[in-house]
Amino acid sequence: MFDWLKLLLLPGEIPTVTQSIVAIMLAIGTGVFFGRLKLGKITFGVSAVMFTGLILGHFGYRIQPGILDFIRDFGLILFVYGIGLQVGPSFFSSFKNEGLKFNILAVSCVLLGGIITVGLFYLTGLKIEDLVGIMSGSVTNTPGLGAAKNTIEEITNSFPDKKFGDPTIGYAITYPLGVFGIIATIIISKLLLKINPDEEMKKFRKSKINRELPLVHKKVRITNPYYFGKTLHQTIKEFGREIVISRLKHSGTIVVQSPTMDVQLHDRDVLMLVGLEKDLDDFIATVGRPSSDLFIESDKQILKKNIFVTNPKIIHKKLSELDLYNTFDLKVTRVFRAGKEILPRPSLELFYGDKLRVIGSKEGIEEVAKIIGNSEKKLLEPDFLSLFGGLLLGVILGSIPIVIPSLPVPIKLGFAAGPLIVALLISRYGGIAFIHSYINTGATYFMKDFGICLFFAAVGIHAGDGFYDNFIQYHGWLWLLYGCAITFIPLILMVIIGRFIMKINFLQLAGIMSGSYTDPAALSFSTNYLDSDIPIQTYAQVYPLVTIFRIFVASLLILFFS
Repeated sequence: MFDWLKLLLLPGEIPTVTQSIVAIMLAIGTGVFFGRLKLGKITFGVSAVMFTGLILGHFGYRIQPGILDFIRDFGLILFVYGIGLQVGPSFFSSFKNEGLKFNILAVSCVLLGGIITVGLFYLTGLKIEDLVGIMSGSVTNTPGLGAAKNTIEEITNSFPDKKFGDPTIGYAITYPLGVFGIIATIIISKLLLKINPDEEMKKFRKSKINRELPLVHKKVRITNPYYFGKTLHQTIKEFGREIVISRLKHSGTIVVQSPTMDVQLHDRDVLMLVGLEKDLDDFIATVGRPSSDLFIESDKQILKKNIFVTNPKIIHKKLSELDLYNTFDLKVTRVFRAGKEILPRPSLELFYGDKLRVIGSKEGIEEVAKIIGNSEKKLLEPDFLSLFGGLLLGVILGSIPIVIPSLPVPIKLGFAAGPLIVALLISRYGGIAFIHSYINTGATYFMKDFGICLFFAAVGIHAGDGFYDNFIQYHGWLWLLYGCAITFIPLILMVIIGRFIMKINFLQLAGIMSGSYTDPAALSFSTNYLDSDIPIQTYAQVYPLVTIFRIFVASLLILFFS
């Protein structure tokens, strides 16, 4: 009576499309459930989907090969693209601060793993293709495995008599070790170093405040006779730093105006300033003294409002081109983009989703809102044309063959690095044509988590298939021992050097560890375990360069030692 249900839910050797979908749903559903359970203070989050997939694969659940490849690759594309959009605005600026240091540490970890693999090649007598598979699994790097397989295929085409082993076997045996190894290193190092995530977060915020100072507003009363009769333009030019004067009230009146740059200053005038705190303090000390005047904050004459950029015709236009003050008697005092406050400059280019804080008359604000768009509803609606246009560009970039002289095989960035690099560039420059970087926060988190769940389910079920048989046939314990050297030696050195020599915040270090091993499972775990999104930022900062180096190292080892 219930044969149809058994056929649907129980594993089969040759799965149908429906059975493949059921296997994916079972892996994701059970994984998310177990990921929410606490083991002490530890929760695995969506990374548990990987392990439930392994168990289901071991007990016979299968996914059709075409569906498996699609689910794995599409999930990875969604995940890395979401990460790129989330951290893009801060990615490039980070190289002025800590990004270069993070990438040096991460790439050194990649090169050390390659050196250990070469050492094992000479010590163990294993074929290099098996060791490259072990290396790729030990560092959970699928693009490196793909590059190795492509290299082997190209060499086989040129030399048909040459026989190679399958690096996928070593990859499948050591992949769980790679995932658990990074997670175990994060847990053990946190315990041994007595890390308090709350304290690390406070240190991170303090360092960020020191690097990225917020904009503030202050009031000044003009008392320095040197500036009496001078225009605002002359005064700011002499001061030499960027500040915005949003309001002015002449002495003896209660009339508040948004001043033009040719307005002259008089004794005891009161100004409302916007800028960096140190700049404002220095300006106040130069022209007068702090003011406690309350009339200048009144909204009777001029209003303050936030306006969202949603009109496609306005995107990539500069504030100077809009000329809002001369046209509408309205002044922009701040621009909010990707959680950051930006001081408005005439040369500032507007991106889709920017929030402008403006002051002016009610009529002027209403007119500008019509021009700029100001449709919050539009920002909540997903723009699939922009999203899938960006994903397409990422796939194209990842598929471009990079020909390197003296190498017989072109190298590709793949579906991991291509979409990530495109997302970083789009979010940095605001978009390309109709493709823009804005996606509301909830949609970004959904895209990342949904993508990584698909990826984990496909990889887990595939790795679980025949895992035990391969483990016995190829002396799995010995291969795991080799994998341990590749997994743990670079990680341990990274923790020691990163924490004690480079003085890197542990929340950031966890992201570097996950990014160096291109391991979404470890990243997902660390964000849950440390209750912080900081690891995501450093993960994305090192991921593109690390992926490129992983691809090069895997290919070069095959070419030089096969």
